[in-house]
Amino acid sequence: MSSVTTTGLRERKKADTRAALAAAVLRLSSERGFDHVTVEDVTRAADVSYRTFFNHFASKEEALLQPEGAGRPGLAERLAEQDPALHLLDAVRAALRTELERFEADAGTWRARFAVFAATPALLPRLVELSASDERSIAGAVAARTGTDVDADLYPALVAAVLTAATRVAVMRWHRMPDTPLAAVVDEALDALAAGLPTP
Repeated sequence: MSSVTTTGLRERKKADTRAALAAAVLRLSSERGFDHVTVEDVTRAADVSYRTFFNHFASKEEALLQPEGAGRPGLAERLAEQDPALHLLDAVRAALRTELERFEADAGTWRARFAVFAATPALLPRLVELSASDERSIAGAVAARTGTDVDADLYPALVAAVLTAATRVAVMRWHRMPDTPLAAVVDEALDALAAGLPTP
């Protein structure tokens, strides 16, 4: 067996183990509540050792909040890939499409994950931290597209904050709307922003 094949199999096995651990955290949290799940519970459910868990995740919070890892491309990276000629909001919609497709492809899992978030106040500080990190990255991508200074100008940070809030509200609404496509809810939020948030 070639070294390339061996490496590929090893990486796939690592990814499968990571996915099994993340799935166990989510399933047990949905059944018992996140605060009542221990790492030992998770490793028993996934049939791996305690040490193996920490080879993949720093904590059960990370397994729930970042099941695919911190290195996965996000909205900022997707936005940077869009045609520079696109209007900013159109570029944002195009960049979001990839993210939304990921949610829609595994809608049941993501709805369950958001339900755990909503039921677990203790996760809020970490959610805020991750959101703030994403916001900074998005502001950098907006600044690059608009020729503004991410540190000196208000615009990039303001756009990033508004987009982050609108997307968060849309996603949390979607998880309670089983018959509604996520893209439709996000588009509704972006349309409202583009129109200047008119009073209904």
